[in-house]
Amino acid sequence: MRADAARNLMTVLHTGARLLAEDPSTSVAAIANEAGVDRTTVHRRFVSREALLTAVFEAKLDSTEQVLDEARLTEAPVPVALHRYAEGIIPVSREWPVDTARLMQQDPDALQRRQGQSERLTDFLQRAVDEGFLRSDVPLEWVRAVLDQLVASAAHQFPDLAPPQAADIVVDTFLNGLGRA
Repeated sequence: MRADAARNLMTVLHTGARLLAEDPSTSVAAIANEAGVDRTTVHRRFVSREALLTAVFEAKLDSTEQVLDEARLTEAPVPVALHRYAEGIIPVSREWPVDTARLMQQDPDALQRRQGQSERLTDFLQRAVDEGFLRSDVPLEWVRAVLDQLVASAAHQFPDLAPPQAADIVVDTFLNGLGRA
């Protein structure tokens, strides 16, 4: 793929993710217009709106997979791995804000891949509990929900925070809470 074509593709995918996050019924024509490319350019690459949605979702999954790998969730010390995860996933959440739940139901392979990623993070959190970094008397589902909400808040409610700074706050809040010691 030529460099300009690759750039156009990424622009369409990022624009699609942003517009679809704002309005899931956004048309391909609106995405093309906002991305600054001709609608035929989009239709040449994606045979349908669903194909574009799938490509956006796959890009989000690819980015998430890279973050999970680079965080070294099974090897690095828990606080280090947690910070790497938060610092990596916050930009991914910002870059790919689209909710993919509906698409996952229509694509069993993507759903399986997403579930595998979720299991990796849950296994990491269990490791954090086992190593004494997190309380063992709190359901793991609660622990996971708190982490997910902290990341989502950092990514979307505080977009001016640089990822390293946002990760510092997420990790400190997650591991130490907001109470006075």
